[in-house]
Amino acid sequence: MPDPFSAEPRNRLGIASVMARKGIAAAEICAALGARMPDRPLATFIGGRTVVGTGPGTWLVTEEDAAPDFAETLQQVLAGLASVSDQSGGYAVQRLSGPAARTVLQRGAAIDFHPTAFSTGSAATTVIAHIGIIMWQVDEQPTYDVAMFRSYSQSFRHWLNQTVAAL
Repeated sequence: MPDPFSAEPRNRLGIASVMARKGIAAAEICAALGARMPDRPLATFIGGRTVVGTGPGTWLVTEEDAAPDFAETLQQVLAGLASVSDQSGGYAVQRLSGPAARTVLQRGAAIDFHPTAFSTGSAATTVIAHIGIIMWQVDEQPTYDVAMFRSYSQSFRHWLNQTVAAL
């Protein structure tokens, strides 16, 4: 039987924010990147790369086991189409998984986490314990990735520990 809940930091992720330049359609960025660029809060998965729609013409892109020049490479690929900003040192990502993960998140975020409303690929920018987060559902286990500014990661972990202890 799987553990009802686990939380692990996602280390070795390359993280970048991508913002379309004025007049550039997401389809042009999609063609250059070879990935579907969601036009709303959704996550798409291509191998070890995840693209999360965070707003009109803006995305958070993560890459597992990314090379140190991950953001620079993205910037070269998207030259003239989008601005790219390396966020690898700025964000921390926690992976929450197991049958209780949905319940834990329901205790902190004002989002409908019912599987018919929030399922694999769903994403949201919201607040948990006064901490701004970007989160997306990775699979139906359910597994979620939760990104926050690195300076808030200990506060998020504290909230997480308190919430899990109260289950």
